[in-house]
Amino acid sequence: MEEKLDIIAIGESLVELSTDEKLKDAECLHKYYGGDALATAVTAVRLGSKVGFITKLGNDAFKDFLLDAWKNEGLDISQVTFSNERNGLYLIARPTYLEKEFAFYRKKTATAKLSSEDISENYLGCAKVVYSTGITQSLSLSARDAVNRSYELAKNMQILTAYDPNFITAVSSLDEAREYFDEVISNVDVLFMSAKHDMPLLGIESIDAAIKYLWDKGVSTVIVKSGQDKGYYTGYNGSVAFTEFYTLDVSDTTCSGDVFNGAFLHGLTHGCSAIEATKLASIAAGIQAKGIGAIKSIPYHDEVYSVFKGA
Repeated sequence: MEEKLDIIAIGESLVELSTDEKLKDAECLHKYYGGDALATAVTAVRLGSKVGFITKLGNDAFKDFLLDAWKNEGLDISQVTFSNERNGLYLIARPTYLEKEFAFYRKKTATAKLSSEDISENYLGCAKVVYSTGITQSLSLSARDAVNRSYELAKNMQILTAYDPNFITAVSSLDEAREYFDEVISNVDVLFMSAKHDMPLLGIESIDAAIKYLWDKGVSTVIVKSGQDKGYYTGYNGSVAFTEFYTLDVSDTTCSGDVFNGAFLHGLTHGCSAIEATKLASIAAGIQAKGIGAIKSIPYHDEVYSVFKGA
């Protein structure tokens, strides 16, 4: 591939079935698609980035639906490979903002077969940023190898690397998440963290102390989302800046952190400073969280930039 890409995201693909009722009451589930790294990739594409997505897709009834959806989004899927295992699936019910039900079916899926053999050095060399998550690592040992190999190759080629631990207790234990984190952190340039969910990986309570600790680890840019403080801390070039959430009037925050990451990386690869990219990403994540649906409600370029330019 000769065309340059802004971002390459490596991660899980899932079929999403959703309802606004309780699962026990729902007679109809709406079909879409999801996955944390995929949400980041789609966000960047909708804002105007050129993005490649690396995953392994199952040869089942959902294969063509997923491929067509990603093509329509504008993702480069030339590195998507296939396996005879089924595709992953999750159910989500949102009867109210504060009440959500999740059911994940992601064991022994096609994406779990992702391995270092699916990672092309030449393809990674086309990108400005390589991105993945702890969720991707949690799929299998071979998926962990794929993520580790990607970061090693990118670092050797002086390509920017970005990572989100995205620690979720339903997916991995704290000890497992720490293992994933420790395996890649020496090769990470940009780190996204949740103060509530990811800071326990470090065993540090203070956000300022955590950022300084990560700088010492070689991470040049650290972004910490704090729900308690209602904003984002951006640690870069020896200083820490705070950006408030774009809005507190939200309906569904599912994947809003992944949307933030995609918008931040889009901004960073399109001339924004780390602080400007945080402001842009806060707007994109805020708009997305005002809608219903993880990827379905991700905003497009004009809506985000009309707010960003007027801010």
